[in-house]
Parts: sequence; C-alpha cells; structure tokens
Amino acid sequence: MVKKIRNIFLLTLLIVAGFIMLFVIGIYAGLSGPIYTRQQLLNISQANASLVYARDGELIGRFFLENRTSLQAGDTDQKLYDALVATEDVRFYRHGGVDLYSMVRVLVKSVVLGDRSSGGGSTITQQLAKNIQGRNTYWLLSLPVNKTREIILARRLEKTFSKEDILLLYLNTVPFGENAIGVEAASRLFFSKGANELSLEESAVLVGMLKANTTYNPRLFPERSLGRRNTVLFQMNRYGYISEEEADSLSALPLGLKYAGNVMDTRSGYFLARLKREAEKILEDVGESNETHWDLHTDGLLIYSTLNLSMQRFALESFHRHLSHMQKLLDEQYAAPNMSAQLHDLVGRELIRSGLAKREHETRVHRIFSWEGSYLDTLSVGDSILNALGILHAGLIATEPGSGAIRIYVGGINHQLHPFDQVLARRQMASAFKPVIYAAALEEGLTPCSYFHNDSLIITDFSTYSPSNHDQSTGGLYSMAGALTHSMNIPTFHIYIQTGFDPINDMWRNLGFEFPLRRTPSLAMGTAEASVFEVARAYGAFANGGHRVEPYMIDSIMTQEGRLLYRREPSDTVQMVMNEETALLISSMLENAVRRGTASAVRNTYGIHMPVAGKTGTSQQYADAWFASFSPRLVMVSRVGANYPSVGFRDARGSGSSLALPLVALTMQKIQEHPSLYATYSDPFPGLSANLLQKLDCPEYREHSKLERFINIFRDQSVTFDQEGEKKEGRESVIRRIFGRRR
Repeated sequence: MVKKIRNIFLLTLLIVAGFIMLFVIGIYAGLSGPIYTRQQLLNISQANASLVYARDGELIGRFFLENRTSLQAGDTDQKLYDALVATEDVRFYRHGGVDLYSMVRVLVKSVVLGDRSSGGGSTITQQLAKNIQGRNTYWLLSLPVNKTREIILARRLEKTFSKEDILLLYLNTVPFGENAIGVEAASRLFFSKGANELSLEESAVLVGMLKANTTYNPRLFPERSLGRRNTVLFQMNRYGYISEEEADSLSALPLGLKYAGNVMDTRSGYFLARLKREAEKILEDVGESNETHWDLHTDGLLIYSTLNLSMQRFALESFHRHLSHMQKLLDEQYAAPNMSAQLHDLVGRELIRSGLAKREHETRVHRIFSWEGSYLDTLSVGDSILNALGILHAGLIATEPGSGAIRIYVGGINHQLHPFDQVLARRQMASAFKPVIYAAALEEGLTPCSYFHNDSLIITDFSTYSPSNHDQSTGGLYSMAGALTHSMNIPTFHIYIQTGFDPINDMWRNLGFEFPLRRTPSLAMGTAEASVFEVARAYGAFANGGHRVEPYMIDSIMTQEGRLLYRREPSDTVQMVMNEETALLISSMLENAVRRGTASAVRNTYGIHMPVAGKTGTSQQYADAWFASFSPRLVMVSRVGANYPSVGFRDARGSGSSLALPLVALTMQKIQEHPSLYATYSDPFPGLSANLLQKLDCPEYREHSKLERFINIFRDQSVTFDQEGEKKEGRESVIRRIFGRRR
C-alpha cells in the first residue's frame, strides 16, 4: 500500500514537472508572445523626454509622453547604486538574475507562514525585465506566465549586460509616480536637480519610493517618505555600505524636498508652450531634409533656448509687484455700487451669450488665481464668470533687435490657471500705432519739422465726432517731432491725411503686422489691432536701422549623443523695411518721448538712465494699456488689460503710462542694477549726422502767425470721408491748393 502511494506520488510529481517543463518551453518558444532576444536587448530604446534649457544652461522644461530621461554610464554616484542594492536586492552581485534563496524564503515565510513583511522574491534584474516588457493578461495564468517570462528575460539580461549596466537600465526604467519614469526624471521632479547631483539622503528618498511610489511620495506623504528614507539608510549600514554614525546623522536631516512640477518650469510656461510649436516645426523640416523622423516626446532631444532666466525673473517680479497693486485698485473701483452693477450686467449678458443662463447658480470647486497665491473655492457659474471678468491680464516680451533672440517671454499672470497667451493676443494699439504713421510720413517726404494744426476739428464719415488730445489742449501748430513726442492726436490726424492710407498700409505690412488695416479716419487714432509679439518685431526695425528681424526662441537642437540637428543661423530673411534715416529719426523722436513726453516716467519716476526710446498707448475707455520701448540692443513691449474691453479703469490709472509702462520700467531697473546685463544692453543710440540734427532743429510747438490766423477764418473745421474711407475735397483743400503743404 505504501509502495502504491509512493508510486502515485512520484507519477504525479513527474506529470506536474512535465507540465511545468512544457509550460516553460511554450513560453520560451513565444506562445505567450515574443520575449526580447539578446540582440534586441542590445538595441533597446526607451522613450525619453526632450529637455529644454535656458540660455545659461539651466533646465526649464521637458516634453514627454512618459516623463523619462535616461542616465548614461558615470552620471550617478555609486552611493545611489549601493542604496538600491542594499534595499531591493542584497544578493544582487551573487546571483545570475534569479535568486533561488529569496524565492524559497518568500515561499516559506509569505505563503506557508503568512508573513507579509518578508518582502518579495523578485531580483532587481527581474524587476528590470518587468519594466522593459510590461505585463499582459492571461486570465487565470497571468501571474505564472508573467513571472516565467520575467525569469527568462532576467537570465538573458544577465548574459547580455554587466551588473553595473543592469543597475543603470533599471534606474532608467523604474516608475516613480506622477508620470516620472527613471531616477533622472524623479530627481528633477522632487529635488530640482540631476541625479548626479543627489546627496546620499536624497538618493535614499528616491530608492525608498520603489517599494510603493504613491505611499512614499515625499510631496504627498512627507512623514511616510522620511521614515522609508531612514529605513534605506539603516539597510545601507546593515550591509556595510555606510557607517552607523553616518546613518544616524543622515537620518536626522529633513527631506529637503524642492518640488519642480512635472511638465513646465513655472517661470516660463508660456514660453515653453510656444517653443514646443516652434521645435516641432523645426524637427519636421529637419526630418524632411534628412528623410528621418524626430519625435519631441520620445527621442530625448536637447533643446537650447534663447531665454535669459535672470531677465525672465526680473519681469515676473515686476508683474507681481505692479499688477498685484493695480488689481487691488481695480477691485476697489468695482466694489462701488454703480460699478458693481455694470459688472453684474456684463455677467448676465455673458451667461446668455454662452448659453449658461439656466445653470447660473450651479456650483463647483474652482482654483482661483490670486497674487497672494491660488486657492480652492466653491463658486456658482455666475460668480465664476464675475471673478474672471475682473482680472487684469498682461503680456511682456523682450527681444534683441539685431539677432531676434527672445530674452523675456511672459505670456500672462499664471500659465496653469490662465493659459491663453497674452503676448499673442491682438488688441487695439491706440497711440502705439503712431510710429507706423510717422515712419510712413517720413518715407513720403515729410520731415520732423513739418508743422500741423492742433485746432479742433470735426470728422464726418458714418457718424460725426471730434478727435481730441489726451490733455484736451487745442490751438497752435506742432512739428511732427513734437506731435510724436507728446502723442498729440489732432496733428497726427492731419499727418495721416497728408500721408495717405496706402503708404501707411505698406509700412504696416512691411513691419510684419498681419491684421488688415481698414481705410477709415479712426485708423489715425490707433484702431489697428496687433499683438505684443508683432509690436516688438516692428519696433525692432526702428532699433535696427530699418531692418526687420524675425524673433526666435531656439538656438540649437541636439540628440542625447551630441549630434547637432539644428542650429539657428543669422537670418537670411532680414528685410529692409524703411530707410535708415527714417529709423534714426523715429528713434530720436521717441527718445524725446521718454525724456520729456508721455513716457517720461521711465526716467523721472523709475530712474532709468539706460538708453531707451518708447511709446505709450491707451485704447478707448482705457480698455488696453501699452508701452513699447527699445534701445539699440533691446526691445521690450508690454500690454495690460482685462479680457473684456468694457472692463477696466475709468480714469488715468488705466493709461499706458500708469498701467503698462511700469512693467517695463521695473524690469529695466533690475537689468540696470545687474552689472553684466547693464554692460550688454546699455549701448547708446547712434549719433546723428549734421544733416539729421538739422532736420530735428525746430521748436516742437509754435503759435499761429497773423497770416495763419487770417487764413484760419476761412478754413472749414470739418473733414468728411466717403464710404471707402477716402477724404472728400472741401474748402480746406482749396486753402491747401493756394498755400501748399505746411512744413
């Protein structure tokens, strides 16, 4: 009987062993799907995030499907490997990919004795195998099939790579949560530094996360993470990698977390969003020329940008300092009963327009922007719209006019909560449009000493209105130079009439503006629409001697191996858009606007002594405020306004000089205080020739002569335009035919 039982047992054992052998052979043969061969392992390529660097070499962003950045041999300290081995696989250097001792230990303690604390039986190599090929579903056989596949692949890995290579591959493929794959991505995410810069205790934090990357996430659960880090340190001491004293001292340190966010640098989110589109276009062109395909999200490219992080930080500080103050003033204005009623009326119209009127009182949790820090609040649909309407938005860009390199790019107040890029938004330019008119007038033969009436007049087209100066002054005559310096509207209207629409339209298009101009008298008052980006490009031509250069963001793109895919070359699309003399004269007139005109606060209030020319702009009802400045080495343009033209200040606090100019001036203050930046951007404007100085040598304003007063008796004070925007001839034209152009 005993012999019969023994034979049955042996037969059963042989059958089970046979089935197991057939099971393993079947998986080895690929019945459960292909397993990487040794050759395929040598060619293995993981998707890597592309990295974006600022001009000084600091990492500012990454583009990825999986946030992965592969380390290369020698990129990490040995202590990181030691921490990994001591915690995850102490027999790593003694097994061949599969540790039978650990498997038996787990079988006895975990399965037989029910001790869950005994740990897992998978080696680092087996975990690497799982990371490489993933796990599939095989119904009831999922666990044994996947484990067998991992054992087979682990053995192949050990025969293909050295132990050090296996550790490196593992660190490049292990997930750390928050879409961070690999220790380099995790290091950047949680400590804002590369893995080669990690201290031992920081390495221990990341190794500790491998047990459960959510449970021991240092951002979400700092206390758990700290305890797990210390466990790693004591494991290192237990197995002789560090001394007991070192483990004790390091375990007393805080986590030292420096969380960086996992997609974009918060300082440059708008810049990176636009750079991504530019990089994709470049890679598409490179791929077409080389018949290759480069993927920004998977190929681990290195993108070197033009952004100057110091200057970017200065601009962001200016935004916070100035706009936080102006937002409080705007909030106070709309707290008044009559203004609050206007805002609520606008909310009602917006609810109807958007089809949300029936849902006005539905509530949900929103993250609300505040200059003191964003916060969560429960708002109704109506209150959410009310909050959004009253926010001041702004955009600022700074470029080098000679090269086109973008050094500052602030597209708004918060990229996560308000991602719409204000640098690209088109708004009415107001008086920031005037230099376009004046440049066209100079090209048509007028001079800075051509004089124009400042008497009140009535314009008639489809309605009747009278343009006025910002200070409501009338009378006398202004030279062209004086009219631009002091941003006089009435003389500008006369310059517009005398120059004609077509030359102005040609200048507009040559300067790179894309919005089509309308042939209408209101154009003289700045109804043309443009973006901050376009204005910076156009004003760059004034700074650059009449040459228009396209702004750009990317200096070069390389592979991780150092192969150059793209380098920005001096643009062959530089366009001469005006005579150098015109550019020099406009620059001189706008320098005077900063010295004693509408932009004088740059020097008088903010103490800027660097060379700078500039033009303010304030659209109707203070809807948008502009300030465009330039010097031979730097163009800087800002615009501020709410999302709706009807929302904004109702007094001079909403003017270009009060609302937009400070953003530029405060940024320039910091540049002026920075020795190397000051040296770079303080080049003076070119000296003017004797001929150009003579053209500027006249009073900005003069009273009418006796003869002019007599003639004015017969002047028609109205100007009429037809439906095509053409001026109709009248008595004023007769006077002009008799006396000619006033110069």
